[in-house]
Amino acid sequence: MDASAVPHLRNGGPAAAAQTLGARERHSRGETATMAGMTAGQGADASIPGFPSFSEIGAMLRRGDLALAFGVLTILVVLILPLPSMVLDLFLAISITLSILILMTALFIQAPLEFSSFPTVLLIATMLRLSLNLASTRLILSHGHEGSAAAGHVIEAFGNFVMGGNFVIGIIVFAILVIVNFVVITKGSGRIAEVAARFHLDSMPGKQMAIDADLSAGLIDEKTAKERRKALEDESGFFGAMDGASKFVRGDAVAGLLVVFINVIGGMIIGIAQQGLSFADAARSYTVLTVGDGLVTQIPALIVSTAAGLLVSKAAVTGAADKALMKQLSGYPQALGMSAGVMLVLGLLPGIPMLPFVALGGGAAALAWTSRKHQRAAAVEAKAAASSEANAAAAQATAEEPISAALKIDDLKIELGYALLPLVNGPDGQDRLTEQIKALRRSLAIEMGFVMPAVRILDNVQLEANTYIIKIKEVDAGSGRIWPNQYMVMDPAGDQVDVPGIHTTEPTFGLPATWVDASLKEEASLKGYTVVDSATVVSTHLTELLKTNMSDLLSYGEVQKLLKDLPKEQGELVKDIVPAQITISGIQRVLQLLLAERISVRDLSTILEGIADALAFSRNPATLVEHVRARLARQICAQNTSVNGYLPLVALSAKWEQAFAESIIGQGEERSLAMQPSKLSEFMTAVRDRFEHAAREGEAPVLVTSAAIRPFVRSLVERFRAQTPVLSQAEIHPRARLKTVGSI
Repeated sequence: MDASAVPHLRNGGPAAAAQTLGARERHSRGETATMAGMTAGQGADASIPGFPSFSEIGAMLRRGDLALAFGVLTILVVLILPLPSMVLDLFLAISITLSILILMTALFIQAPLEFSSFPTVLLIATMLRLSLNLASTRLILSHGHEGSAAAGHVIEAFGNFVMGGNFVIGIIVFAILVIVNFVVITKGSGRIAEVAARFHLDSMPGKQMAIDADLSAGLIDEKTAKERRKALEDESGFFGAMDGASKFVRGDAVAGLLVVFINVIGGMIIGIAQQGLSFADAARSYTVLTVGDGLVTQIPALIVSTAAGLLVSKAAVTGAADKALMKQLSGYPQALGMSAGVMLVLGLLPGIPMLPFVALGGGAAALAWTSRKHQRAAAVEAKAAASSEANAAAAQATAEEPISAALKIDDLKIELGYALLPLVNGPDGQDRLTEQIKALRRSLAIEMGFVMPAVRILDNVQLEANTYIIKIKEVDAGSGRIWPNQYMVMDPAGDQVDVPGIHTTEPTFGLPATWVDASLKEEASLKGYTVVDSATVVSTHLTELLKTNMSDLLSYGEVQKLLKDLPKEQGELVKDIVPAQITISGIQRVLQLLLAERISVRDLSTILEGIADALAFSRNPATLVEHVRARLARQICAQNTSVNGYLPLVALSAKWEQAFAESIIGQGEERSLAMQPSKLSEFMTAVRDRFEHAAREGEAPVLVTSAAIRPFVRSLVERFRAQTPVLSQAEIHPRARLKTVGSI
């Protein structure tokens, strides 16, 4: 703390105390001398020290804080001290004027927060009316026997004007005002305020997150974010305060009823028992005063209640109330026209005065016609503006299209020669290729566990007429030649078919095939050949290419979507491991390695459980995959089981197991295969011969190795037999039926 902030601490001790006392003594002696001098000769022109002058009092009242404090204290004083009737008239006029000011302000404001001080104003207005109620009650009970002017001329005027000389009428009118205020306006506005406060408080977290999101995205700056947060806090505080302030109005109405009851009963007792009035005179005198007092109090209360209702019901209305209401009520010419018709029909009924209904109907019809005219003009202007904006946007898009088109990459794309356009736009209106691709994406989603990207089909005039190209991420993945109006015929044994046509090679597997006319389709089917149409050829080719390149199509966003769609229980597992132990990119890499070997990731829950187990000893994606594959043993075995219900396998001999084990160099995650090229060639030849022999016997076996060398064996086999599954012994499920068809 800076010592200069407290300089008086430097002197300290008894000396400082002595100095202070000496100064006070000198000051006291000076004041005494001044007062004595003023008494002796200075006269009344000198102001007395300690008492403010009128100018000082005026200056203090011009300060808002002091004026408000003085007003509140005056209200509290009125509760205690009696008021003359003339002063009571002044305060009653102030109460009525204040209530009208509050109502007008509530009408003309643009948004409820512009009158955020309303709860405080409502409390002050309520306290003012209650204090005036008490003051008028004191005058009525004290001087009510003197006549109707005992409590001031304002109460007298209201009582005589409303009652018309009949106190029963006054009581009924007062009761109706209380019912309207208490039952209708106060209850409704209180409910609206309660619901508004509840919904604003419940929606605050979402609105705050939206502000933070806009700030993070760069849509708003820090200053705007602070302003929006401040507006949100003010709005929440305002509606919360309005929920409580509505209880003031309710309590004011109840207090008005009690005061009227007390005044009537107490006045009758005082007038008859103490003042010696007759029952009729007492009833007439005290009832006029009481009803007048109640009306003077309840009318401002009704006005303030209306203002509160307007304020809380204006939460969703933008702009002044008159503009909003006129815009919304006159915005539907059909409603105005129907209202005009109903009023004109009512005016023609017998016994109904025609003039008011016909006049109102004509006015509504004129307003409907004017509103309709304005709407048509606005629609024409909006259409013209939209057209100009669309033209400008189109021009801008045309100018920017080369850059945007150059940056865009399609995940899957099929380019067709001009002769293949009937596949997507046939003469019979059918779109065979598109329908088959839709079915393909659905079946692959079920089989592999995630939805493939959409396929874009377009024509390319630079291609040969009957040629198509399949591109994956703008890179050629496969191509072929087909004839749209012919059928491809193939021999299941792999030989050339004995049917006249265009001899070619099947684009998917490279088998000999022949394109024949539609008239030879039945003949080829009778000979036992496989017959497929051109759209099926393209879709089959696309299917194999997708299965081969499926790992490249699993994007980061798709992995996020898969994790988000997990059940709630599995979502908790994701929260435990992501990102503390593994990132989404790490999970993506594991899934890609599984898809690269055509293992479905549909059972994502089991895969995540396997990843969570393996993270205890390694974070290497290759090691995680091997552990996950062991957890998916049942699925892998079922995927490769033959139609006869057993798993055909080719076992790796101990010689090759040892050869691979001795060729692995490095430790841990740095392991690699360093086998002699002659040995590699010998292994590839042995695998190819063994599996071709099994294929001739009608078997599609898997290659089984030990878990330690499986990744290295797979990396070799996929180079010449990519579709051959390589399993480790840990991936063979105990319940699986096995059939060894050979060994290597």
